[in-house]
Formats: sequence, structure tokens, C-alpha cells
Amino acid sequence: MKPFLSDDFLLQTATARLLYHEYAKQMPIIDYHNHLPPDQIAADKQFDNITQIWLYGDHYKWRAMRANGVPERYITGDASDWEKFEKWAETVPYTLRNPLYHWTHLELRRYFGITELLNKDSARRIWDECSARLQTPEYSVRNLLRMMQVETLCTTDDPADSLEHHQALAGSGFEIGVLPTFRADKAMALDEAAGYNAYLDKLGAVAEIDICTLADLETALRRRHDFFASLGCRLSDHGLEQLYAASYTPAEVAASFAKIRAGQELTAVENTQLKSALLVLLAEMDWEKGWTQQYHLGALRNNNRRMLRQLGPDTGWDSIGDFPQGRALSAFLDRLDGQNKLAQTIIYNLNPADSELMATMVGNFNDGSVAGKVQLGSGWWFLDQKDGMEKQLNTLSNMGLLARFVGMLTDSRSFLSYPRHEYFRRVLCNLLGTDVENGELPADMGLLGGMVQNICYGNAKAYFGFGKTAETKAAVVAAVAG
Repeated sequence: MKPFLSDDFLLQTATARLLYHEYAKQMPIIDYHNHLPPDQIAADKQFDNITQIWLYGDHYKWRAMRANGVPERYITGDASDWEKFEKWAETVPYTLRNPLYHWTHLELRRYFGITELLNKDSARRIWDECSARLQTPEYSVRNLLRMMQVETLCTTDDPADSLEHHQALAGSGFEIGVLPTFRADKAMALDEAAGYNAYLDKLGAVAEIDICTLADLETALRRRHDFFASLGCRLSDHGLEQLYAASYTPAEVAASFAKIRAGQELTAVENTQLKSALLVLLAEMDWEKGWTQQYHLGALRNNNRRMLRQLGPDTGWDSIGDFPQGRALSAFLDRLDGQNKLAQTIIYNLNPADSELMATMVGNFNDGSVAGKVQLGSGWWFLDQKDGMEKQLNTLSNMGLLARFVGMLTDSRSFLSYPRHEYFRRVLCNLLGTDVENGELPADMGLLGGMVQNICYGNAKAYFGFGKTAETKAAVVAAVAG
């Protein structure tokens, strides 16, 4: 019997262990998609206790606690931080075989050196030790990032965000690259006129333009796109049920925009046409700057409307959706490719039923200009666990080039989530090591070790242009100073 979470955790063969310990383990981390709050990095925040850094905003844990019968008061309600942690500790033993069990104990070990299992009996000891350490300078936010060897991270930011904290970081001398990502979901949120118009007023104020027409919206988005670029932004992102690729004319979408700006709700056809036009506009802007565009597809969000009204979005009421994906994805990519305006693109899939579809679709639009120009992204959200990672790696291997994959990301709001990179690296090395032991891959450690290091680090650095981090930071510092 193997001990729980040993040094060889998830590494089932000698080759897997060699690949992980000699090649993967020491690689720095490039976390090119996360939801970390940049204000906390800029302030080098110290947390008072482990609940604040571990449970605030973590809807993975919240869903598990609800499933375990924990009342909402101890999840997002007015219970004390200690009471919330105690309820999480009581829940952890019931998460066996859920990735949360692995992640919880990996995080306790990697950040705090705690090997004791978390449960009701150990809760107070673990709370006291972690909370005491978090109040020391060594456990400030920036030092937590240093502890995990993070080299570059990309936050997720709305076009209307001031980016003041990124500006402060650019001039702070902090050696880790903290770059914004342009996520314009709210600029496409056409389903409710009043909320959309309130957002446009906010965007217009920041962009210093009255947004009256669709052309005004384009001007505002371009100004913000330029501003993000001045602070080192290299990526955009979209969270969508599916891509929109309806046919439209400029006159049709201009009229639809004028209609919603006047406070009238759009028809289904008008809605889809305007979303399609905005997606193309944003994609062309990314292509012009040489950015990478990311599309997170397939989430069915806000299913529990009662709890949405009570707690708001992103609080744990989302699921995998079953939207038709293929035809619209094809039409969208083909339109951009036909105009020679298709930027580097990553497609993240949430519904396992669509993985092979998307893996084969992206292969239609690789043109030889960039290795892995259009690719299937890592296992996302409900799929960023062992089984989901293995399926994504196998699908990518079967339908494309695993060796060109840009690897893992956290997609997290927690500064304690970086062991997810370790988890992925172990899964990757075990998959390759098993193939070697079975005679399905050559036992060429130079070939395989280099491939592992590229997937863990090198491919992302080259693909996103992070190899020029020093030059980028110098340019950003100059722009901020100017």
C-alpha cells in the first residue's frame, strides 16, 4: 500500500517518476488565466486567517458544503471565519474521490507543511497553525506567489476596469509579471436592456466617449484595448455558452444597437446578430495586436434563480451545458481565417461530449504560421481534475499535437491554488510514463523530458510572448511614468 500523497503521488511507473522529479517539478509557473484580485497583489495583502484566503469566493468548496448539508450561513453568510472553516473541515472527509480532497491536502502540505488530514478533530490545530503563519511577512500574497515559483500571471479584467493596481504593480519593482486580460463579456451582455445600458454608461465614462451608436462602442472598446496593451496585456478572454456566428449586415446590427440603447429589448435574432458582430470586432482587435484570444465554452450558468437573487453570480449555481457547438465554431473561425484576421486562439470546452468535436475543429485552422496557433485548452472548471485532465490530454494527443500544448492554468480566485499545476504535471508525467513502460513511446528521456518541460512552461512562454517579459515590463513602467 502506497502512503497518501507521497513524493510519488499519481506517479505509477519508474518512468513517470523520472519525468516528474527530473523534468517537470522544478519548472516555473506561467498562470495565463486566473481570477486573482490584482488589488491584493499590489497591496501585498496579509490574510488574518485561512478562511479568508481559502474559503472566500471558492464556489468549488461552497458546492461541496451545500451537498454535505451545511446551511448557507456557514458558507456565504454571517457566521464567523472560524465557524466557516470548522464546517469546511467537517465536510472534507466526505469529499473522498472528489478532487477537492487532493487539492485541500496538497495545499496544506505545500504552503504550510501540514501532513495531518483535515477533519473535525484536527480543525482547530490546523486553523491555529495556518492562521498564525498567514499573519507573518513570509506569507504575504507576493511571497505566496514566490513560494510556488510563479513567473507570470494574467488576471481577468473588464474593459471598464481602471487597471490602477496593474499600474501600481508595474512601477513597484515586483519581479513577477502581473498582466491584465481583456474580458469583454459585459460589452456583449445584451439579454437585458437596463443592465446593458448601465454598463455602457460606465464604459463610456472610462473611455471618455458618449456611447450613442455602435461606432461609439467600437471606439470605446478600442481605446480600452489600447490601454490594456500599454500595461502588457497579451490575451483576451470570453466566457460564452457557445460562439455566435449569425449572418448580419452593418445596418442591421447598428439598428439593433440603437434599439437596445433606447431601452428596448432585442428579439432573439437581433440579439444573436449583434453578439456575432461584437465577437468579430473583438477578435479583429486581438489579431491586430498579436494577442491570443481565449473562449471558454459550454457553461450553463445561474441555474438556481432564487439563490442568484440572494447571492449574485459566480456563487456556485452553474453546471455543464449541452449547447450545439460545431457549426457556429466553424463559421466563426472560418470568417476570421477567410479575412486573414484569425489570432492565436485557445478553445476551452466544458462538456466532455464536445471534446473530440472541438479538438478536430481547431485543426482546421492551423495554417503553419505559429505552432499550435489554434488549440484545445486545458481541462476547465468541472473538468480540471484527474479524469478530466487525462481525457483532455488523450483527446489532444489523438487529434492534434500534445507536444505543442500550452499547459495548465489555475482559473482560480485563491492564492493557495497553485498546487493545481503540480497536480497537472503529475498526471501528464504519469500518462507519458505509462506509455513508455508499455512500449508505446520510446524511452528517450531527452525527447520526453523536453516535451514535458515545454508543456509545463516553455510552450506558454513562447506562445504568449512572455519570453520578452523584461522588455515588456520596461515598456509598461515607461508608459505608467509617462
